[in-house]
Amino acid sequence: VPDRFMRYNSTTNLEGEKNIFSARKWEPVNSQERATFLPRPCSPLSTMPDVQGLVSDFVLNLKRRKIEGSHACAKQAAELLRQVVSHQRVPYTNQAAALIDAVKAVGEQLINANPVELAVGNIVRRVLHIIREEDVSSTASALEGLGLSAGSDDDDGHVEREDHQVGLSPAAVAAAARSTLRAPSLHTLLEGIPDSATPPQPSSSGGDSEGKSKSDRSLRTRKLKHDVIEAINELISDIDTCHEQISEQAVEHIHQNEVILTLGRSKTVKEFLYAAKDKNRSFRVFIAEGAPRYQGHVLAKELVAKGLQTTVITDSAVFAMISRVNMVIVGAHAIMANGGVIAPVGLNMVALAAQRHAVPFVVVAGSHKLCPLYPHNPEVLLNELKSPSELLDFGEFSDCMDFGSRNGAPVLHVVNPAFDYVPPKLVSLFITDTGGHNPSYMYRLIADYYSADDIVVQRRLISGS
Repeated sequence: VPDRFMRYNSTTNLEGEKNIFSARKWEPVNSQERATFLPRPCSPLSTMPDVQGLVSDFVLNLKRRKIEGSHACAKQAAELLRQVVSHQRVPYTNQAAALIDAVKAVGEQLINANPVELAVGNIVRRVLHIIREEDVSSTASALEGLGLSAGSDDDDGHVEREDHQVGLSPAAVAAAARSTLRAPSLHTLLEGIPDSATPPQPSSSGGDSEGKSKSDRSLRTRKLKHDVIEAINELISDIDTCHEQISEQAVEHIHQNEVILTLGRSKTVKEFLYAAKDKNRSFRVFIAEGAPRYQGHVLAKELVAKGLQTTVITDSAVFAMISRVNMVIVGAHAIMANGGVIAPVGLNMVALAAQRHAVPFVVVAGSHKLCPLYPHNPEVLLNELKSPSELLDFGEFSDCMDFGSRNGAPVLHVVNPAFDYVPPKLVSLFITDTGGHNPSYMYRLIADYYSADDIVVQRRLISGS
């Protein structure tokens, strides 16, 4: 039997008239021709031109770095995915599978646009987890309506379930019972309830029963989308209020006459210090300037305007000043699954100095920064190189551009990384909008927010004609 990727080649026999094709053989085709035989999956966005325009604009802004920062990227990604779910048309069966496929199609584009912004991928996975949870809840509600849910073992409940099961086929009852007893998996979550499991409704004609069944399925479809959209709205609300929820815990961690050290500028850290000041806590703040962008200068001006005692130091003076500090409070770009932190450049040096002098190193971050990936995952891009002009002005080294080594390589290289990786052993405590947690507890939070099937966001290509 020839392979599916073989070409049937024939040569013409010039001597014989009846047997026109005498020499026939199967030849392998190249990769380009092979692609023409494969079915091309239809994009879920092809039927939503308005949403496709929004996705293209957001992807372009991510590529051009017009949208930066975990908070802004996470919020706009959640709002975009809400539009995708709202406009996506779902079939009567496998509604969750259709929504998951649409979200994954958009999520792939968003993640590939700027892999450094891990918050975008986090929101995509959170929305996928929401769809799976709502589908399980909808399936459980449907089973309860059929009387197949696990209830009490008393006689009344047993009789009631038997009454509900009257008129059901044995196959339908067995299938529904298996779906409730099996451990949750991707197959069981997306497995729909068979139509034969619907109890017959008393009606005078078959047409009325068929219309009632279609109406019930349409109602379940609308309910699933409505529940998913409501859950996404709650996610957006949590992103908006994460700073306030974290700031409410400031009094529990900052005490009277303490000295706090931070580096650069973080809105979460700023609100955290503001909340402690509003509770009449008297403390002092050392701010490392955070070269080469010097965002520490901006934070210093904001804290002075609030009435906080502030001292600006250079990054190289952190080790000299750390012995006078009671606590280090910093922000984060992302929190990895192992408890490590991707933070602004320079914070690894601060964490090492804090560990050397036994100073608590506290990281404040919203739950949208929790990433289910590990630093060694190939999908994770840990760093990004910024413009060399932040370190050296072009006019200072432009005269050296014409000089190079014998192989033509330039003599001067300017490396300007944006982030540092802080291992979990250097972190004392994480303060999120759900409370304070140790680095070893991060895996439990990630298990609550994400599904194992969504760690790698990639659409499943379905082969066939």
